[in-house]
Amino acid sequence: MKNKLTLTGVVVLILSLIIFTGCAEKKSVVTSETAPVKEAAPTPVPKPTPDTTKQINVAPSDTTTIKEAASDQSSLADATAKSPIRDINFDYDNSSIRPDAREILKVNADYLLKHRVSSIVVEGHCDERGTAEYNMALGQRRAQETKTYLVNLGIKESIIRTISYGAERPLYPESNEEAWAKNRRAHFVVTP
Repeated sequence: MKNKLTLTGVVVLILSLIIFTGCAEKKSVVTSETAPVKEAAPTPVPKPTPDTTKQINVAPSDTTTIKEAASDQSSLADATAKSPIRDINFDYDNSSIRPDAREILKVNADYLLKHRVSSIVVEGHCDERGTAEYNMALGQRRAQETKTYLVNLGIKESIIRTISYGAERPLYPESNEEAWAKNRRAHFVVTP
């Protein structure tokens, strides 16, 4: 009887060690380089003007994307300048399309239906709060919800691709509610 208890204790101990060593801390891999965060006095978020509302589809720190997109940007300069395609924003921790965003998506869809478009990339973005993994998943849900809404408005599903950047490409780098609200968005990259 004593041997059975000892043998059972050893088996439980070995299984416990196997389980705990299998649950090592998972580390996330960040694909983009980020500069160390410096504490500074908060700066006000600039109000968009007609010149600053034109979207640039490439992050300045991503040199490979800049090189790849340089030829596309030059050919899209006229289309982008005249394009009424606007980003939509989301509520905190939510991927549902807001009523104001529905109106923007209707205008976007009208434009896309009237003009020849070969591809649309819907980028899902989040604010900096939350883990990297959570924000990537939330950004993907936002992009997918936006894609579904555009498909329901008549855009071909085959030309729409989604991607999530999570909190990696903030539009406004400040850490305040106003900046966070503007960073929770779906951004459109349209190729004629």
